[in-house]
Amino acid sequence: MLSVTLRTLRIRWAGFTGSFVALSLGVALLTVMGLALASTADAPQRGPERFAAAPVVVRGQDTLRVPTPVGARESPLAHPRPVPAATVARLRTLGPVVEDRAFPVRATGGPADLVGHPWSTAAFAPYELATGRAPRASGEVVVTGDWARPGQKVRTDKGSVRVVGTLTARGFENAVFFTDAHAARLDPSVAQFVVRADPASVRKAVGGGAQVLTGDARRLADADPGRDGEALTAMNALLGTAGGVTAFVSVFVVASTFAFAVAQRRREFALLRTAGATPAQIRRSVLAEALAVGTLASAVGCVLGSHGAPLLAARVADEGLAPAWFTIGEHTWPYHAAFWTGLLVALCGATAAFWRAGRTAPTEALREAAADKGPLTRGRLLCGAALLLTAAATLALSLTADPSDLLHRKTYISRPMLLITATALLTPLVLRPLTRLLTCFPSAVGMLVRENTATGVRRTAALAAPVLVTVALAGSLLGATATLNDAKTTETSDRTTAALVVTPAAGTAFDTTTLHRLGAVPGARISPTSSTAVHVLEDGVALTRSEARAATPGDLAATTRLPLTAGRLGDLDDGSIVVNEEWQRHRVGDRVRVWLGDGTPRTLRIAAVMPTGTGGNGVYVTPRNAPGAGVDRVDVALDQGTAPGPVATALRRALGTTGGEVLTRDAWIRATHPETNRTTSLGLLLVLGIALLYTGISVANTAVMAASDRVRDLAVLRLAGATRGQVLRLSAAEALTAVAAGALLGLLVTGVNLAGMWGALTLLSARPTVTLPWQALGTTALACALLAVVCATAPAALTLRRRPANLAGIREQPSEPGRSHHETSRGKPPTVGP
Repeated sequence: MLSVTLRTLRIRWAGFTGSFVALSLGVALLTVMGLALASTADAPQRGPERFAAAPVVVRGQDTLRVPTPVGARESPLAHPRPVPAATVARLRTLGPVVEDRAFPVRATGGPADLVGHPWSTAAFAPYELATGRAPRASGEVVVTGDWARPGQKVRTDKGSVRVVGTLTARGFENAVFFTDAHAARLDPSVAQFVVRADPASVRKAVGGGAQVLTGDARRLADADPGRDGEALTAMNALLGTAGGVTAFVSVFVVASTFAFAVAQRRREFALLRTAGATPAQIRRSVLAEALAVGTLASAVGCVLGSHGAPLLAARVADEGLAPAWFTIGEHTWPYHAAFWTGLLVALCGATAAFWRAGRTAPTEALREAAADKGPLTRGRLLCGAALLLTAAATLALSLTADPSDLLHRKTYISRPMLLITATALLTPLVLRPLTRLLTCFPSAVGMLVRENTATGVRRTAALAAPVLVTVALAGSLLGATATLNDAKTTETSDRTTAALVVTPAAGTAFDTTTLHRLGAVPGARISPTSSTAVHVLEDGVALTRSEARAATPGDLAATTRLPLTAGRLGDLDDGSIVVNEEWQRHRVGDRVRVWLGDGTPRTLRIAAVMPTGTGGNGVYVTPRNAPGAGVDRVDVALDQGTAPGPVATALRRALGTTGGEVLTRDAWIRATHPETNRTTSLGLLLVLGIALLYTGISVANTAVMAASDRVRDLAVLRLAGATRGQVLRLSAAEALTAVAAGALLGLLVTGVNLAGMWGALTLLSARPTVTLPWQALGTTALACALLAVVCATAPAALTLRRRPANLAGIREQPSEPGRSHHETSRGKPPTVGP
């Protein structure tokens, strides 16, 4: 059988091209992703930046630690605690202490991410003067980079300043250095201290009241020290998802290709059976073909992946999805994993096909009918029904037990694959009625398309299935994110009754003076609120963080309509809290022990309860229970009969040069409309790109194989009087019908998946509106249609260049070059050993 397998691969190479390309690309992608994941595991941590030359850095505690029976639980504080004044006094007895401050600065013509610091901290990076001198007066500054030059006057939100020097940029920030005294006036809060003293003495003086950072730990004093880890975690999730989709679609494409190839070769297998081959030999032959294709494709894929991984690392670093230092390391296990996965995918894809091939009877060699016999096998029916029931059962279980689980990204990316696979397996059941519906128009072409697709169900299903997968993935993934984002916007709109919303400049908060000016505007009632967080220990072991807002209850009621399920907003006071139903304890009147945004423990009474919603119904506390939180939003209600225009103008005057913004309610809702973050968007595009690529491979391969199998049919049409153009239009119409059927089934799967999300949002008391990504669906279907038409008509056009009389006598398309059609059709079958 080995000689038969090798001869088959040589003669029927075109039929295996799709599987080979799909496996090669799949293994290449798995290799790239495996190398990237392995490189993130041993990636070095970013070293200290702003304080690389500082001896010791002391900063306040920024982590909440709560002891539990199974060990301490930790969570980052929303408002890190300042270093106690008594601790600072003890530090000053040990040696020089430098106060560090960091505050945003907006300057005309300067970078958007400018940050201000005291001049004394510049030496700890260390920064070096490139031009000019150090600042000496309150109106003088030194800047990093070359966006300003010494002697230049610059207008900032902190007032006009004169640049007296420039520093060589170090790449991690765009800074403006003021004199120490001027920086203290601009931002009285102190983030941390640099102490020139022995670290052991500093630790003894500090005790447990603050953090003492030395060595590599000084990086924790930099802005956003965890950004590298967050970026790598997000990239790992992206690559893991893409790898899973790659394996899923690879198995799908290979299984579809092998199943169609086996159906085409039933007469060949029957001749082998007639010549003495046993069913086991036939099955081993098909498995040997899959093994040969899988081995060669996996090897090629590993080579391609080794060249593609460095390109991916450079691209994600350039796009900011990974740290700038990220590179691919020397690892071998990704190659082994990708190679053996590719081989396993090939064998899994051929499993169903080899079983069907072994059941071919010798009498099939005499069969002349073109109609498919039993296109839906019992095994395929059982598998499809089982997957369909599993998809329905898991959806029902999620809706009854935990509807919010359906809103998680991992869930709405992975769950559709169950329903997609089930629908693809059961596609032959609905193809005949669906294609008859699509071709119901009265014409000769319509009649031929209707009958050809009905008799060639396997061919139509093989062409429609990959289209179904791509359309369903595009609709389910993009539709889920759009539906969820629209539900969040609706929730925000229902909750906001303010006529105007005032927000500060990015990264800042309103000071007390500005709030007084805003509150003095005639005809306006303001409700200042602050972002904070509350921690609660559930089940005695799980420390859960909930985002919260701090507001005065009376003002909040005038500008916000909270969707309460129990209690009253008016009962909120300094000893109580408003929670949502996601909390383990959410009964009005119960007392819960919480930790505030700065880690202060409090026991508060539940005053009111909100529904879970989309997750935006957080916690509400009073300003007294949000120490350290700055006001980052001011909702404005208007007195009866007051026009919004004059009030908005007065509010802008009250803001002065602070850089705040006054928006109408509708404009603010549009501005805060949730958008899918960049990493998730790229991940979805990568997943859909992989699916579309594999769909193209499968559609092209199936169309070419089907065209080569229908040479005799096309010749008979020509002899019956059809013109060359009519035959080509018929081929194109059949391809379009199969694509349309796949697109409609994909749209049906999308509808079912989004209906599940709609049900979850409804159970969570949100007002959902299902949003279908029509543009993406149309683009995907159009791309599949164009590819199917080209791949169906091009081989037909080449075939029709020969004389119809010669083609009409061919029983099968010749596969071996150098032999005539009659030799191929009359040739003896290969000799098969016992």
